[in-house]
Amino acid sequence: MAAANSLAIASLGAAAAKAEPLRANRTSNSTASPAFSFRVCQSGVAFVGSRRGAVRRSPRCEAAAGISAIEQFKISADRYMKERSSIAVIGLSVHTAPVEMREKLAVPEAQWPRAAGELCSLNHIEEAAVLSTCNRMEIYVVALSWHRGIREVTEWMSKTSGIPVSELRQHLFMLRDGDATRHLFEVSAGLDSLVLGEGQILAQVKQVVRVGQVSGGLGKNIDRMFKDAITAGKRVRSETNIASGAVSVSSAAVELALMKLPKPHCGSARMLVIGAGKMGKLVIKHLAAKGCKKVVVVNRSVERVEAIREELKDIEIIYRPFSQMHSCAAEADVVFTNTASETPLFLKEHVQVLPTVSEDVGGVRLFVDIAVPRNVGSCVANHEHARVYNVDDLKEVVEANKEDRLMKAMEAQAIITQELKRFEAWRDSLETVPTIKNLRSYADRIRASELEKCLQKVGEDALTKKMRKGIDELSTGIVNKLLHGPLQHLRCDGSDSRTLDDTLENMHALNRMFNLHTDQKAILEQKIKAKVGKTQS
Repeated sequence: MAAANSLAIASLGAAAAKAEPLRANRTSNSTASPAFSFRVCQSGVAFVGSRRGAVRRSPRCEAAAGISAIEQFKISADRYMKERSSIAVIGLSVHTAPVEMREKLAVPEAQWPRAAGELCSLNHIEEAAVLSTCNRMEIYVVALSWHRGIREVTEWMSKTSGIPVSELRQHLFMLRDGDATRHLFEVSAGLDSLVLGEGQILAQVKQVVRVGQVSGGLGKNIDRMFKDAITAGKRVRSETNIASGAVSVSSAAVELALMKLPKPHCGSARMLVIGAGKMGKLVIKHLAAKGCKKVVVVNRSVERVEAIREELKDIEIIYRPFSQMHSCAAEADVVFTNTASETPLFLKEHVQVLPTVSEDVGGVRLFVDIAVPRNVGSCVANHEHARVYNVDDLKEVVEANKEDRLMKAMEAQAIITQELKRFEAWRDSLETVPTIKNLRSYADRIRASELEKCLQKVGEDALTKKMRKGIDELSTGIVNKLLHGPLQHLRCDGSDSRTLDDTLENMHALNRMFNLHTDQKAILEQKIKAKVGKTQS
């Protein structure tokens, strides 16, 4: 019985189709929950991997296990009645973790849906979303149980990255409910970025929603939260000056390179950009703005380079295929890298054979790597004629631009607070959904019963099809008008002055008057059954 009590929902998904996670839950429950530091920092989310050690069962065995999971849930469901599902964010960023760790956790956009699906298959996770950038790795979830959900996600991160949980804990931050939502809104507004007010992160938040809509992976809470975060991000940029003069990661990379070059020869330094994606295009744009007249671009296809060439007329852009990457590096003084390669493009053996650059530009070749995972191996930094800078080194540039934006950030916080209240009011209103459904169902049952009595008294033969339709519409209209007022007072979406306390008071009054009390245990049991069924399928 003790084992069953400790499992509760933790056994529901595992018992449905996987024996190994069930054993793991028993083990982890015997130890104290890990202690975590609560810190706000920059975000990024992504998921990949698969649960190892799964035991394959026949459909009959899986069905039996599913029933067992429900029965075990019933034993200790009361503990889950005390709190509603929590929204949580677990992650690390440029503020809390070095690039060496972030690159192990980074996941390409194409793999977000699969990872979100794996997270949702965890025992206590209902919804999940991913935001993975060069500066952050964050996982947003809705968890049936806060402590168990956090533990499961942390263990999942450890398995997919190969980083021990004990090491991850030193760099992770996690936030719950209102704090988690505020964090996402700040991320979307550029307040948590390495470069305060940068705009690229808003596009990345939008992409999470697009990917989720295509894959069908976002639940209603996460979907609404991300959409409201996008609204907050747009308002901050349109109603404040936080983005005016703000530099992006790409422009900060250009600034850093120019800081490291001898000033008299900045204009004559030979520039090479590897990768012509969004970041590469911005690097070229900022090089042109700084007076650079020529740049060599290495990319897998010429089409993107031609498109950039058409847009940027003030700089000569020379295309070279990837096969000529190292020979192009031999003729460059500064190499910017920003590709999606998961393995380094430059290692020490590649750099050792490159000719030494002129003393006019400092005698060392600069590698400015703004990719995550990194394109330039850390071993290159040991070469005497090379210097390597990655996204973590951009802080040197960013600090110079930070002070004059702090006042603008305070203005942005006021907007975020407004949007946060709207989201929280919407989420609070979900508590009344069962009462709304029950009241509607109660009224419809009465209407159907009375309509049937009326038709029996009048007689089927006495009414034409049009008359029967008219009577049906009349009864429906009367019910809708009678329900309009009560249902309006059960909604608390922030659009009027009604408070959550008022709405909940109305809900309890209607529950008492019409005996609409919802069996919360039955609702949670339905969630468990759905999760078991999803695992089986």
